[in-house]
Amino acid sequence: MIRRNPNGDLPQVHETAFVDPTAILCGKIVVQENVFIGPYAVIRADEVNEAGDMEPIVIGAHSNIQDGVVIHSKAGGLVEIGEYTSIAHRSIVHGPCRVGSRVFIGFNSVLFDCQVGDGSVVRHNSVVEHCTVPPGFYIPSTSNIHSDAELATIEPVTPDVAGFSESVAQANHELVKGYKRIRNEF
Repeated sequence: MIRRNPNGDLPQVHETAFVDPTAILCGKIVVQENVFIGPYAVIRADEVNEAGDMEPIVIGAHSNIQDGVVIHSKAGGLVEIGEYTSIAHRSIVHGPCRVGSRVFIGFNSVLFDCQVGDGSVVRHNSVVEHCTVPPGFYIPSTSNIHSDAELATIEPVTPDVAGFSESVAQANHELVKGYKRIRNEF
């Protein structure tokens, strides 16, 4: 469902993107080309700052927002998801937040008020908040990272982990094509 927020902002969805009919997109959202937004995802850009303004939620080209993901922003802060990025099932991205390109965010992970650099991996059931994850970092499953100092113990992404992230992005890119082809069958 595509709908306006109380300010009247309507999501802008590129014609090559696929948004599952059960997903909800509300407000000042930009969905770029070949994005896959899966079943029951909720993306809401509807809160304003003290001045009554808000920045958009931007989903970069060729990225995938999988089943049950929630993306929202506190007080109108920017949420930016880079290109070829995968946000896995039931994750929460709560802005203000920037997620770089070719990033993998694992199942049930939570990102809040943080930046995740290009090529990083945040594995399943992790929490990352109030910090900046440098490019190419690997955060293991069930990690809780709450400061830049805690990142010093995290090892850089290995090539096999980066390959996994690329394979997820590619699989979901193919889903966009398939679902767009059968769109009228729903």
